[in-house]
Amino acid sequence: MRVILFGGTGMVGRGVLKECKRDSEIAEVLAVGRTALGRTDAKGSQIVAEDLFDLDDEEYRLTGFDACFFCLGVSSSGMNEADYWRVTYELTMSVARRLVRLNPEMVFEYVSGMGTDSSEKGRVMWARVKGKTENDLMALGFKGAYMFRPGVIVPMDGIKSKTKAYQMFYSMGGPLLSLMRVVFPRYTTTTRELGRAMIRVAKVGFEKRVIETGDIGRIAGPEPDQK
Repeated sequence: MRVILFGGTGMVGRGVLKECKRDSEIAEVLAVGRTALGRTDAKGSQIVAEDLFDLDDEEYRLTGFDACFFCLGVSSSGMNEADYWRVTYELTMSVARRLVRLNPEMVFEYVSGMGTDSSEKGRVMWARVKGKTENDLMALGFKGAYMFRPGVIVPMDGIKSKTKAYQMFYSMGGPLLSLMRVVFPRYTTTTRELGRAMIRVAKVGFEKRVIETGDIGRIAGPEPDQK
């Protein structure tokens, strides 16, 4: 299986990338982003583009893929709706429209968030925008389009969040996060579980197109031996 990954330098994307490299059935991972990942292995390659809206010159490298894991996103904190809309909706749809044209048999998976508003009419700005993004992605015509809505994501394997406030929470709340994993498994997941779940859905599909946190753990299955 050949996979395109957007957002590979972020907390979620790094976790997904690690799981892709651990999976023997994934032959290639093409990471696309504004920042280089650093050294890649035999399975990995990358496109570094300052403007992800303009990938015309890279289209020849974006064909022949089986799945796209879209993990690119920003926090809505401190952003007005117009700016958040451009980064969250317009950029995602620009990439998705390009990929469905180049790879009509592709499975597209979008990392959204718990509480996303599918009605697009709620009072919470980020939830409306992500709801619109989800709805329009599912209508594009991909072979499969799945929306992942994780709640609290616990970073594993030394991964850190690029958002300072989030990383402070992770650093100070380690014991609390461990307790939440036990007491509230429906609301927490890990970067490992999310990565494994996205890979499995790309391979075999799932009965629901909107995948909540509780589904993620069930799809991911038990923790395998890590290499």
